[in-house]
Amino acid sequence: MTDPNAIQPSELDQLPDRDPEETAEWQASLDAVAKAAGPHRAAYLMRRTLERAEGAGIALPKLLETDYVNTIPTAAEPSVPGDEEMEARITAWNRWNAAAMVTRGSKYGVGGHIATFASAAWLYETGFNHFFKGKEADGSGDQLYIQGHASPGIYARAFLDGRLSEHHLDNFRRESGGNGLPSYPHPRRLPWLWEFPTVSMGLGPLSAIYQARFNRYLTNRGIKDVSASHVWAFLGDGEMDEPESTAALALAAREELDNLTFVINCNLQRLDGPVRANFKIVQELEAQFRGAGWNVVKTLWGSAWDELFQLDTTGALVRRLRQVPDAQVQTYQTRDAAYIRQDFFGADPALAEMAKLLSDDKILDCFHFSRGGHEPRKVYAAYKAAVEHKGAPTVILAQTVKGHTLGEGFASKNANHQMKKLSVDEFKAMRDLLGLPIADSAFVDGVVPYAHPGADSPEVRYLQERRAALGGPAPARRVHPVAPLPAPAEKAFASFDKGSGAQNVATTMAFVRLVKDLVRDKETGKRWVPIVPDEARTFGMESLFPSLGIYSPKGQTYEPVDRDQLMYYKEAKNGQILNEGITEAGSMADFIAASTSYATHGEAMIPFYIFYSMFGWQRTADQMWQLGDQLGRGFLVGATAGRTTLTGEGLQHADGHSPVIAATNPAALTYDPAFAYEIATIVKDGLRRMYGEAAPGEDPNVFYYLTVYNEPMPQPAKPSGLGIDEGIVKGLYRFNTAESAGLSPAANAPRIQLLGSGTAIHWALKAQQLLAEEWGVAADVWSATSWSELRRDALEADEALLRGEERVPYVRQALQGAEGPVLAVSDYMRQVPDQIAQWVEQDYSSLGADGFGLSDTREAARRHFGVDAESIVVAALAQLAKRGEVKATAVKEARERYGL
Repeated sequence: MTDPNAIQPSELDQLPDRDPEETAEWQASLDAVAKAAGPHRAAYLMRRTLERAEGAGIALPKLLETDYVNTIPTAAEPSVPGDEEMEARITAWNRWNAAAMVTRGSKYGVGGHIATFASAAWLYETGFNHFFKGKEADGSGDQLYIQGHASPGIYARAFLDGRLSEHHLDNFRRESGGNGLPSYPHPRRLPWLWEFPTVSMGLGPLSAIYQARFNRYLTNRGIKDVSASHVWAFLGDGEMDEPESTAALALAAREELDNLTFVINCNLQRLDGPVRANFKIVQELEAQFRGAGWNVVKTLWGSAWDELFQLDTTGALVRRLRQVPDAQVQTYQTRDAAYIRQDFFGADPALAEMAKLLSDDKILDCFHFSRGGHEPRKVYAAYKAAVEHKGAPTVILAQTVKGHTLGEGFASKNANHQMKKLSVDEFKAMRDLLGLPIADSAFVDGVVPYAHPGADSPEVRYLQERRAALGGPAPARRVHPVAPLPAPAEKAFASFDKGSGAQNVATTMAFVRLVKDLVRDKETGKRWVPIVPDEARTFGMESLFPSLGIYSPKGQTYEPVDRDQLMYYKEAKNGQILNEGITEAGSMADFIAASTSYATHGEAMIPFYIFYSMFGWQRTADQMWQLGDQLGRGFLVGATAGRTTLTGEGLQHADGHSPVIAATNPAALTYDPAFAYEIATIVKDGLRRMYGEAAPGEDPNVFYYLTVYNEPMPQPAKPSGLGIDEGIVKGLYRFNTAESAGLSPAANAPRIQLLGSGTAIHWALKAQQLLAEEWGVAADVWSATSWSELRRDALEADEALLRGEERVPYVRQALQGAEGPVLAVSDYMRQVPDQIAQWVEQDYSSLGADGFGLSDTREAARRHFGVDAESIVVAALAQLAKRGEVKATAVKEARERYGL
């Protein structure tokens, strides 16, 4: 593996050396020590020398930093293949149309960002012309994570390419009428163009790392060879403040993901002002990435600086560049030559002498415009170095000017992120600067025109030829026409229908057993991707270790301590399990990559990610939203679910609200199954919908969230009768009646309907018995497998009614004719069962575990929250008493009898 911290010779060439002979002597001395006494002695002497220099106050870059200069000097830059003049014209058209699109949209008040793409235009154009492989290239092409605020520039290029029309551009951020363009990269809104959502910020970098890692996983497991694919993530320097942006840097280096490149647009500005006003963000990022083991390429200064570096015979210029904080660099970009002469060059006598040799125009050219990220030759050199580097991922730190080419009113102004339009005069100045053939007469009634050289123009032909050579349009999302996956053997699901007999089984264990059977399936077993954040033993999954193996690109280079045991810890290069360590965010990024493989790689994979339910949605709900945006498919499993089932863990571990958060996600199908056969039925139907033959009108681009419990309970046999499977999938079915439960109520007994989900159904069943035996009340028990799916169906019925269509919600159909009031109970806050209240015709009330969790026994916790069987009895009697069907004194009597 190449050492990413090593200073490359090309870096040293950029620095002045006034005595090369002396330098050579020092280097020869070091070589001699290493040869005579060994490299360890040489390293020891170097450390002591550096310590001495630091103690003497000698200014040196930190060991993880290089000087504030380009990694690749001008003399070492490769020539750019192709027509640089033609690419400059293409970039000019894109700059114009991106700014025009946002400006024209400003009259509608829909917003938009101009300055980001203006700074990053060459970062994208160089990639599109020379590096980014399309879907028709080897493997699956490249994966592009586009910086969200730069989306207008990507639309502008698609317009030049003929993939978008003026009508599309005029509907930027106006999607409701059709043919609109979403504000940012949103695959769900524009699924033929965007592959990866990158706003919210910070999720793009994290996802890009795990996508590159998943590419290796697919290749190493023999699913598909995607070794030719490269992941490019375009990021902002301000975005790197997000914890998620840097959360997985070590993973990328540890697994040597040289199929990954970060391109950080260092325009030194974030939304409100400088990224590091008093410091230097480039140097900070360099140290951070080098320390994590990445290869770092700095592309800071344009060719106009070459003359200045040649004049710097003392190193004064390099020292000064290292000293000046970012906010002052930003200031130089807006001040005149006199100010720069005094403030920058006047700080050092040697620099003052240098400045005498420079014209004002030269100084302004350097400090106002000449940045490495604005010159295609320097960007090309950086990209070429990145794709050719082996053994580590690469980050390119490209310095730019935010608002470049947009005029003095935009460039480097603190407010430019919020500035949404240019005036006509500013557009005309921009036109002249870019050399575009747009006549003044094209500005009709003060409206800036879109500009296009023509579908058969040299620019468009060149653009399309370059893309054809690289494998087709980009960015692009393509769902390959692949056959649905065959359904697993029926016996894997049917084995749960008979129940567990006398054995108590937790639903977590039931789900794990189902997965064990499904991964053995000859047709689809290899496509399962088990993901777990270092809690496999908690969930009883350790038996999968030796049979499936834990994925590691290194395989297993050691003898595991438990090798002599049946369920030993087995890592393998072709391992199937992704055990991510203690990182819910990383595990979710894994899930997103696997769940969208059907589109990214044309290979349907079936991920299931099992986690502590409290630390799934609560911690990573933003990624679940990203998952829905990216049209991901798979199973999320919240284990140890519920407010009262996880004994002893207390407030921070007791989940009483994840179904509430899940219900806010339109792509999430949330289920709270009570029994093993319900889990099997839901998973079977989920496989059909997402990976098999979806029914007409069904969206396959959904994901399932199942809550499962760690409380061992009897698993009953699946009830017989029509409609059970339909009820399980739709969210509600009658599990039993008082009569079928053998309770023999009186013919005129008061009756109530008890709705329970998840583990709460067991309390409802006990309450059913108490109501019959001690109070003469007949209760029917219903399993509510999904409160949110019942609500979603009811909302759709309401919408149909507004359109004049008669449709009865399923929950009303299911409960039609059910006698008495309805009492719903779950191990979650009452807001969960209350989702269906307005569509239930009967009197409706609910019980739930609201508030913080606490440490105690399950029984004590349930009594505390008022959801145990006795509390259900009291609540049921209270409902019946209000209706005059039991005596009011019965409620008081029951409360006293049960100690409530």
